[in-house]
Amino acid sequence: MNRREHYCEMGSPRRVVILGLGNVLMGDDGLGPRVIERLEAEYEFGRDVTFMDVGTPGLHLVEYLIDADVLIVIDVAKGDGRPGELRRYRGSQMLPSPPAWRLTAHDPGLKEALWTLQLHGRAPSQVLLLAVIPAKIEIGLGLSPRVQEAIPLVIAAVVQEVKRWGIPVRKRIPSGETVGGMRPAPERGEAR
Repeated sequence: MNRREHYCEMGSPRRVVILGLGNVLMGDDGLGPRVIERLEAEYEFGRDVTFMDVGTPGLHLVEYLIDADVLIVIDVAKGDGRPGELRRYRGSQMLPSPPAWRLTAHDPGLKEALWTLQLHGRAPSQVLLLAVIPAKIEIGLGLSPRVQEAIPLVIAAVVQEVKRWGIPVRKRIPSGETVGGMRPAPERGEAR
């Protein structure tokens, strides 16, 4: 057991990376970046949590993931089921065999990046892929209605996983709303 695995078993991880994969110009493939936007806008996470919208980086993923303790990946994945269904895959389900050759230029290379990090002893000790079955992956902006409806489920799964590690998560209060009948104090430089 390496030092990082021991640390994760004993307490909260030092570095959590939440990664959104996908191309916003390809319909439902833009789910990952859209979820990252919403998480950053709607929640405050502990300082050890890093959000990244990395598009479709291929093997460049290694540089984003190196020495992360926990990795949560948000993407779409074709599979049996209805569009909009959320699937969860743990690292042990994703890495039972060496990666196959990449088939397209848009293949994000997640499995290859994780194998590379594992070979060097610098892979995350915990990996969770939150994948939604897409309705359409074709040139065009916007998510299909079913994939759009899955966003709250993905967000709830991310929040649950981060809390499971003992990292604080707090929902942001939209400007103009009150807490206990009082408006929150304005941010520095913001008018009342």
